Amino acid sequence: MTVNRELFDHVMVPNYAPSSVIPVRGEGSRVWDQEGREFIDFAGGIAVNCLGHCHPALVSALKEQGEKIWHLSNVMTNEPALRLAKKMVDATFADKVYFANSGAEANEAALKLARRFALDKFGAEKSQIIAFNKGFHGRTFFTVTVGGQAAYSDGFGPKPGDIVHCDYNDLAAFEALISDKTCAVMMEPLQGEGGIVSPTDEFAQQVRDLCTKHNALLIFDEVQTGVGRTGDLYAYQGLNVVPDILTSAKALGGGFPIGAMITTTEIAQHLKVGTHGSTYGGNPLACAVGEAAFDTVNTPEVLAGVKEKAALFNELLAAVNEKYNVFSEIRGKGLLIGAVVNEQYKGRAKDFLVAGTEQGLMSLIAGADVIRFTPSLVIPEADIREGMARFEKAVASVVNA
Repeated sequence: MTVNRELFDHVMVPNYAPSSVIPVRGEGSRVWDQEGREFIDFAGGIAVNCLGHCHPALVSALKEQGEKIWHLSNVMTNEPALRLAKKMVDATFADKVYFANSGAEANEAALKLARRFALDKFGAEKSQIIAFNKGFHGRTFFTVTVGGQAAYSDGFGPKPGDIVHCDYNDLAAFEALISDKTCAVMMEPLQGEGGIVSPTDEFAQQVRDLCTKHNALLIFDEVQTGVGRTGDLYAYQGLNVVPDILTSAKALGGGFPIGAMITTTEIAQHLKVGTHGSTYGGNPLACAVGEAAFDTVNTPEVLAGVKEKAALFNELLAAVNEKYNVFSEIRGKGLLIGAVVNEQYKGRAKDFLVAGTEQGLMSLIAGADVIRFTPSLVIPEADIREGMARFEKAVASVVNA
């Protein structure tokens, strides 16, 4: 059988439009395709491969668990799930963990829990969910409706109700929306898909305070920011704002599918037996790999290293921009970095991504105007410099086209 990009068009549902490049092998922050071309990976599978490709700790955990037990369903628990849950609880504000398979599923669980908590404690009138324009929370119908990008949720019939949005960092608009009928507020502590936008300290704190005032649960979607991405284990720790519910996925498995929702004992008790579930959630393979990823990232050395590598990224991006003048702003935190194209290149972020691929660099975009970088948290300095040299050639090719 010939396996190539054309086969995709024959056998796959056409909701994706993947690159012609088909990677077949990865090691650290380098990837090789079918033709043996080498790429530096600044994309990390969209902030998933937090330890790069084929990290020895993750490979070892998968092989070891693969020879023990693969799957049980939640009729029984398992050791890897319990170990990982204990470590997440010990490292965060939370007391309880619910495992899922993805960020969307973790967010779905968080939203259902918030609604159930409000119903049990305050009654059916308290059902409003507030979220933010340009936010992204997954592709299930509930989560995509809560996400603040109507283009993703339109066209599928009636949407889940009592969900409203306002602009991120617009405190006056938020204050006008929230009331005692609000059951939950869902926000990213740094908007990822929406353009790598950080909250102001005042906004984050006021959202927390207003949630407390109105007995609304604050849900932090840390699917993209969690597990070391910002230089803290979770971004809420760097904001000094503690949510009531937090969701985690992507980097939690270092490339193996897993998601988690964490919360307090008081809130968790409202998901009684039978109210929510997942066949694969808490899968032993996923949790074994997740535990290895969590242990590796949650060290002072790795978390401090994220901040050091971020400083180098920003320094090199500034040097590229000084030479070619294509970015109006470099924003983000840790190794969640967005280079915002200026007016001259407005809407052309993808041109830089495509040019980067041609130069042997894997990157991302966050909307039409932001080139996004989410590399491995342990990417070597040499790979950062080489990747940025390739990115500079890509920028030059777009500018000089």
